[in-house]
This record gives sequence, structure tokens and C-alpha cells, in this order.
Amino acid sequence: MTSKLPASSYLEAASRRVVVFDGAMGTNLQLADLTADDFGGPDLEGCNELLVVTRPDVVDRVHRSFFEVGCDVVETDTFGAFAPVLAEYGQGHRVRELNLAAAGIARGAADDFSTADRPRWGAGSIGPGTKFPTLGQIRYADLRDAYEEQAAALIEGGVDLIVIETVFDLLQAKAAINGSRRAMKAVGRLLPIQTQVTIELTGTMLPGTEIGAALCVL
Repeated sequence: MTSKLPASSYLEAASRRVVVFDGAMGTNLQLADLTADDFGGPDLEGCNELLVVTRPDVVDRVHRSFFEVGCDVVETDTFGAFAPVLAEYGQGHRVRELNLAAAGIARGAADDFSTADRPRWGAGSIGPGTKFPTLGQIRYADLRDAYEEQAAALIEGGVDLIVIETVFDLLQAKAAINGSRRAMKAVGRLLPIQTQVTIELTGTMLPGTEIGAALCVL
């Protein structure tokens, strides 16, 4: 399923007014009183990304709850839906399946709430993962390729933009941005990319990078 909106509609809206995003997916899933069975078993409990196929109704309900209170954009349940993170649950082979499913759920909710005067959007969520490329915990090229695989499925699934969020390592951000750009070229759809950097109370990122350096790079 692809978006019914032109790729430029989100940018046009953001240039004219405040565009309101949803809240935390994970927090709202915790409120759903899910059990290990909802995730597919005890070994998979806590892997929220699996819920897009095991309990898509729950994910859909979270999206719709945000649209119902006036949000403009919902983010897909894909924060950790790329190979290095999914591999920790033995699910690294399911990247395409999970991201396509997640994009479809967000896309369906956005389309249902969109009107001619008030379009709604689905953003493809890409998280930081659990390994620092700057510290050599994962090779840059491997991380970039993993992000490309994820982004390609999100784009094919119909998201309106890519959100690279909770960035704590600038090299990780570079990998996600370049992976997303490569995916756009491969799929043939050009979408906006938003990158959100996490800054500690000290004014630096987790590895000690100063905020000025983050702004210059991004």
C-alpha cells in the first residue's frame, strides 16, 4: 500500500504550521497489558516490533488513539526493526516482513483519518540500535546496509517520511541517513528525512560529542 498523498504534502504543512507527532509507542504498548504469548513466546517478549504481525490490532489502536486526539503524524512500530537489533531475538531475517507490516498499519490509520482539509501522515521510525559504530561495536558499512534494508521496506510500505530518532552516535546517524537515501534511490521514492539527536543534561551526546558538532554534521 502506498500513500495517497504527494511526497511534498508533509513538507508543505510543516512549512506553514506546527505539525504534531504522536507520543511514545513503547509506553502505550506497555499499557495494553500484553503477555509473552502476544509477542510469540517468552523468548520474544519485549520485542515490540513483532507486535505488527502478532497483534496488529494493538498497534493499530495506538496509532488511532493519537489521531483521535488531533495528532498529525504517527510513527511506525519499527524503532528496533533492523537486523542487528532483531538478531538479538533470533529474528534478524524478518526485517522486510516486519517493516512492510508496520508501514501498512500506520498507512491505513493515516488514510482513514485524512480529509481534504486535514491530511495525516505515517512516519517510518528508525532507532539507534544497541551498538556504537564509533566505538567499533559494529562496522559502519554493515550498519548502513542494515538501515537500507529497513528503510526500503518502510518506503515500499507507504510511509510519508523517515524519522531517524534518539541518535546518540553521529556515525550511527550518518549510517541511517545514507542507508535511507540509498533505499530511496533503489525504491524510486524521494521522501523527507528527519533526524533527532539525543543530548544529555551535560550538553553533549552519550559518547561526549558536543551539541555544536552534532548540529554541524546533521
